[in-house]
Amino acid sequence: MGKKGKREKKGKGAEKTAAKMEKKMSRRGKKEEEDLEALIAEFQSLDAKKTQIIELSCPPPSPRLNGSLSAHPEKDELILFGGEYFNGQKTYLYNDLYVYNTRKNSWSKVEIPNPPPRRCAHQAAVVPTAGGQLWIFGGEFASPSGEQFYHYKDLWVLHLATKTWEQIKASGGPSGRSGHRMVACKRQLIIFGGFHESARDYIYYNDVYAFNLDSFTWSKLAPSGIGPAPRSGCQMATNPEGSIIIYGGYSKQRIKKDVDKGTLHTDMFLLKVEGAGKEEDKWAWSRLSPSGVKPTPRSGFSVAIGPNNRSLLFGGVHDEEEEESIEGDFFNDIYFYDLGKNRWFPGQLKGPKSEKRKRRRGRQAGAEGAGDEEMEKQPPQGPVEIVKEVVAEDGTVMTIKQVISGPAEEKERSESEGEEEDGALGQQVEPCPRSNAMLAVKHGVLYVYGGMFEVGDRQFTLSDLYSIDLHKMEEWKVLVEMDPKAQEWLEDSESDEEEDDKEGAEGGEEEEESSEEETEDEGEEEQHPSVQLDESHADYLSRTEQYWIKLARSNMGSDAKEKKVVKVAHAMAKTFYEDSV
Repeated sequence: MGKKGKREKKGKGAEKTAAKMEKKMSRRGKKEEEDLEALIAEFQSLDAKKTQIIELSCPPPSPRLNGSLSAHPEKDELILFGGEYFNGQKTYLYNDLYVYNTRKNSWSKVEIPNPPPRRCAHQAAVVPTAGGQLWIFGGEFASPSGEQFYHYKDLWVLHLATKTWEQIKASGGPSGRSGHRMVACKRQLIIFGGFHESARDYIYYNDVYAFNLDSFTWSKLAPSGIGPAPRSGCQMATNPEGSIIIYGGYSKQRIKKDVDKGTLHTDMFLLKVEGAGKEEDKWAWSRLSPSGVKPTPRSGFSVAIGPNNRSLLFGGVHDEEEEESIEGDFFNDIYFYDLGKNRWFPGQLKGPKSEKRKRRRGRQAGAEGAGDEEMEKQPPQGPVEIVKEVVAEDGTVMTIKQVISGPAEEKERSESEGEEEDGALGQQVEPCPRSNAMLAVKHGVLYVYGGMFEVGDRQFTLSDLYSIDLHKMEEWKVLVEMDPKAQEWLEDSESDEEEDDKEGAEGGEEEEESSEEETEDEGEEEQHPSVQLDESHADYLSRTEQYWIKLARSNMGSDAKEKKVVKVAHAMAKTFYEDSV
């Protein structure tokens, strides 16, 4: 009895301690959010100065990951919004809008007044209403050090026909989050999961919300049955009947002080409307047990809806987590999930037609017309390792090793699937392995843009663009090559951290090549002190500092601390300076 009572008392004490810590963290988290909210507000005040819609041709966007790439519902265009870039010392967030013309293989940058604040890890969904609408929900903003996060809970729509942004203010929506998933489903936007992180704490979600595209109202769904555990970065897709599938994802939990354990989820669920047609839809979760060959466990994969009622998954990373470090194996494979047959199968390249004809020489005419194509020659056994070397501008040689399963294994897999996929035919052009890339499908063609991979402690952020025809699955095409010169990597140091603390808000600025900075807003030049010819940033700041401090003070209020006002003022000046030169 004595031991039991002692245990109970100890348990209650632990609960009290946990409650105190939670309250303390909540206060700290609120303070962090207030800091970042002030910074976001300043960037929005600069965006608000833009009053004209400006669309100009431009080079491909700068390297980034965790943005959104969406297919225009009526035009041969892909729309890229937001994203992030990390150079080893600072994190940069974007809210720029690029349009890629799939027929002309050309990019244009579109500046539209009053855009959503800079963000990454948001979600975008396109609906065909009124010439097309691009809906954006949530995502995150990070401090320059990448140690403070602000999670958005705002909802925006880009009216594609009129090129206007509109923020939709409706109560009852999801809490702030990133890494969630959102799909358009029968005049609704359905949102699932995601996470919220502060410098010292985090939480993962498995809640489901619906936004009605007719009434512009939010509702929190309460599906019956046992659903997925909390997670972020999962696959979410709809079928023609209006049901939703959830696959995989990532979550982590704290197992002891300062030690977190990550979980790669590989389970699969169906979210289905029961009793449709009633006044209020009743949703229900059920677990799926798909057949076929499932993807190997991974996080950071990208998803899209392909032709023939198939959802697809591309790339990702499998991290081996140790106490002190994380080593990741990156992927560049495609897996298809047939929504009608509840079956997974790997995407296999068939090779160009000319190559196929050579391999088929000597086959019977009847076999030529068969749905399944097999390689005639006996291929060598075992996996093949491909090594690529990329030289960055600073001279760093990045060696990318990629293991492709042997043709014999591919053939065995293909036969077991009973599909038309062929085994991989040797070494072909393909995207390098990566995670957090941006995907879109237009006219049955998959487009893969950007993303990242790691070599040791260095992060390599990409800006290349590849495509593959999903109907033919013959070969990848390179539309924009990876540019090693676009890579910058700065070794972290204590002095750099101190500099970040001094300069505060720098992480929100956009780091883009000067060729992308082709437009200047005349309204901004009239509003703010202009940059003189050949004037350095330091000279400009020295000359105009009091103006920016006054502007920052007017936006932040009289209660704001002087130190913070100066930080924000310097950030605004730097952003304006870099946008002007």
